[in-house]
Amino acid sequence: MSVTLSEAEIPRDAVVTHKTGDHMTALTSVVPAKAEILPLIETALSWNLNRGSPPEVDVSLDLVKEFTAYGRVLEGDLATVCRRLPADSDVRCGAQATLSEAARRLYMPPPGGSERGAAHRAQNLARLIQALLRGTGSAAPAPADEDTE
Repeated sequence: MSVTLSEAEIPRDAVVTHKTGDHMTALTSVVPAKAEILPLIETALSWNLNRGSPPEVDVSLDLVKEFTAYGRVLEGDLATVCRRLPADSDVRCGAQATLSEAARRLYMPPPGGSERGAAHRAQNLARLIQALLRGTGSAAPAPADEDTE
């Protein structure tokens, strides 16, 4: 996948820089790949926040940052998919609901310094990423049929 910046296709994992005087400034942050995000989602969703102590706040905040960056890319991907669907489609209705939730959650300010609050945000974003992946049809690769030659 890629993003568009000033009508130029840029690979998802690229870092775009801009030269200002003697300094290079990153214009885009590196967005993690799906293979990197899926284990992080499993980690966040494995936390039992009702019992035991939550992870350290820095761990949760790092996941919030990763999930937010990845989620914003998926949000754009799902919006593209959604535009291609018929207006009266049930699938489009579900995609629109997911996009509305993404627009709300992905642009919230970072959570405060509470361990439990940061962990909850990371878990909520992990669930949102799962919904965005389902909506774009990239939740999981299609199972291979082992009986076919």
